[in-house]
Amino acid sequence: MSDAFRELLRKVGSGPHTGKNLDRLEAAAATRMMLLQEATPAQIGAFMIAHRIKRPTGEELAGMLDAYAELGPQLQPLGSEQTVLVLSSPYDGRSRTAPISPLTALIVAAAGYPVIMHGGDRMPTKQGLPLVEVWQGLGIDWTRLTLEQVQQVLATTQLGFVYLPQHFPQAHGLVPYRDQIGKRPPFATLELLWGPYAGSANIVSGFVHPPTEVMLQDAFQLRGFPACFTTVKGLEGSCDLPRDRTAIIGLGQGGVDFSLERLLLAPRDYDFAGIDVPLGETTQLIAEMQAVLQGDRSELERSAIWNGGFYLWRCGACADLATGLTRAEALLTQGQAAAQLQKVQQAIAGLASDLQDHAFAG
Repeated sequence: MSDAFRELLRKVGSGPHTGKNLDRLEAAAATRMMLLQEATPAQIGAFMIAHRIKRPTGEELAGMLDAYAELGPQLQPLGSEQTVLVLSSPYDGRSRTAPISPLTALIVAAAGYPVIMHGGDRMPTKQGLPLVEVWQGLGIDWTRLTLEQVQQVLATTQLGFVYLPQHFPQAHGLVPYRDQIGKRPPFATLELLWGPYAGSANIVSGFVHPPTEVMLQDAFQLRGFPACFTTVKGLEGSCDLPRDRTAIIGLGQGGVDFSLERLLLAPRDYDFAGIDVPLGETTQLIAEMQAVLQGDRSELERSAIWNGGFYLWRCGACADLATGLTRAEALLTQGQAAAQLQKVQQAIAGLASDLQDHAFAG
């Protein structure tokens, strides 16, 4: 048992009258002890449920991110020092609506702007469809790559994926507690802020409840990172923009000039109002995504253009949203997004071939 951790647990778990928030250093220390399993399972489970009931503060989340930055993986800055778009969505996946972000990532990468995603396998309590399974269906398996190999793929194709079980096993070791306590702990909020990239980044954080957005802002401001950030009240808490309602978006500037500008984006103003595609069988979703990449018209294609156009504009690839939407449509219909998928497939296949050649030579 960790006596130091017990004191931190006592502080957050003493109830509404005597309980206290942790400061940034304390939150970092508690997270570090949980990641390194220095706290016992009983202590970790108790902390997670107590912290959830209390609700984390922005300062606590900043400290937790400090521990992630210390112990977690980080992809290294690209030579161009170009700002990387980090699409951060809940790890527990999707159960009602089709994920759009893989198509978004291919569109943005095809335009020459690097994109990083991160996540794990099916995760409690929701056990929804994770992004890594969608990528596997599209012929890209991130689960077998080392972090160094992901770095190579990112450098050559503008696309990378940090896979929790392989690249951050300490954080993956805390996943079973989600099932055991039956609730999403504050670590589920942390994954919306985390950017596993050491260079300039625009971190996109999905959220559901307005208080979560406030916590995200506070944490980003305290850490002075990233260079800029985007908050999205997206589909199932993801960074996917909806089409059946006005999108509530925050355009954030990090660093010393920290600020947040509210953007209310109505799809009907751009002739993109429509349904948010429901999630069916995974095989059906993959077939529909492949059809979109081949230029077929569908509601999923409209959602991909709506999201791709917004993020192209947010990356600075286009002067305004209307231009971004036009460019996103062209990247799909003219085959560049499909070619980008093939480029990533070939890059990963090339890594596997190099390993086989090395093993044979040895």
